Amino acid sequence: MPLALLALAIGAFGIGTTEFVIMGLLPEVAADFQVSIPTAGFLVTGYALGVVLGAPLMTVLGTRVTRKRMLMLLMGLFILGNAVSAVAPVFGVMLAGRVIASLAHGAFFGIGSVVAADLVAPQKKAGAIATMFTGLTVANVVGVPLGTYIGQSVGWRTTFFIVAALGVVGLLGVAKLVPEQPRAEGVRLRHELAAFRNVQVLLAMAMTVLGFGGVFAAITYITPMMTEIAGYSASSVTWLLVLFGLGMVGGNLLGGKFADRHLMPMLYISLGALAVVLSLFTLTAHNKFAAAVTIVLIGGLGFATVPPLQKRVLDQAAGAPTLASAVNIGAFNLGNALSAWLGGIVIAAGLGYTAPNWVGAVLAASALALAVLSSGLERRTVTHSGRVAGHVPEPVVAAEARR
Repeated sequence: MPLALLALAIGAFGIGTTEFVIMGLLPEVAADFQVSIPTAGFLVTGYALGVVLGAPLMTVLGTRVTRKRMLMLLMGLFILGNAVSAVAPVFGVMLAGRVIASLAHGAFFGIGSVVAADLVAPQKKAGAIATMFTGLTVANVVGVPLGTYIGQSVGWRTTFFIVAALGVVGLLGVAKLVPEQPRAEGVRLRHELAAFRNVQVLLAMAMTVLGFGGVFAAITYITPMMTEIAGYSASSVTWLLVLFGLGMVGGNLLGGKFADRHLMPMLYISLGALAVVLSLFTLTAHNKFAAAVTIVLIGGLGFATVPPLQKRVLDQAAGAPTLASAVNIGAFNLGNALSAWLGGIVIAAGLGYTAPNWVGAVLAASALALAVLSSGLERRTVTHSGRVAGHVPEPVVAAEARR
């Protein structure tokens, strides 16, 4: 794997840290700005919406520059957003900083996926994408717990200064290590938008929303589930999230390895197993050890879908993949928001803290159904094309027979 992937992984580590670390620092931020916890929660919601909107917006704005230069500009935006958050005098400025940082998120992963895939041979593309996403998964194991600890011990502003510094390291890494890839000639915005007329691209994005949404239906409510149902103390939730992060790392690497060989079977297995495990979580959540094992499996199976789904979009949008790749990153965050909302509905309906696991199982099963549908449509198209290509008109056959 090229060393340039390390630079992309560092940038992904910083982005992953800033996305999730705020969840552990909400009480400190709320107290500092004298706002309620629900109000402070807009720092999470605002970031997620910024990713969804920023992915296509920043990618479109970057169509006239090289991908390397755009990656550097995105890291600069990320640094600016975290620096604004670190020095914010009032809550509104803090929220603005979060939104600024989020605008870089989707486009960085989307463009970075294209760059990573172009750095290696065709049979290693998914592995290269997985290597970049390793930075995001490791952030959940190291960056988020460490950033939370620093924020709670020294002050949350210090955490955001450190994250901004990580952005500087990522920017320098991209500038030094990522090769200058010439901008694709003849590819304009209309070519990028044309990818969205491909039903296979849309199906892959729908799989992203539903499949990864299944993961966050459960994980969003992991704290009340583990403290009220499993019997863990509140302080143990951090380590349970570390286990979830370890599962993400392993699943991401396995997904990248096997997706290069058998992409659709990898999706069948990971999505099907994820639906089963989420269903079982309604039972295993009542036992501490079983719950911990299940959390690792959810992280692993959930992130095992990321490299194949991202590669699926790149393959189906071949020729103009940049915008589709970035929008698919936004689809992950859309799935997070959708599943968190649905999980909240079933809890509010009085179905209990384990009810979101059933929501996640249904979402994952729906993603599996779409994967089967997508594969079936693809086979039908190939078969039809083969018949058309091999068809010989009857008059020609008769003429040949007469000869």
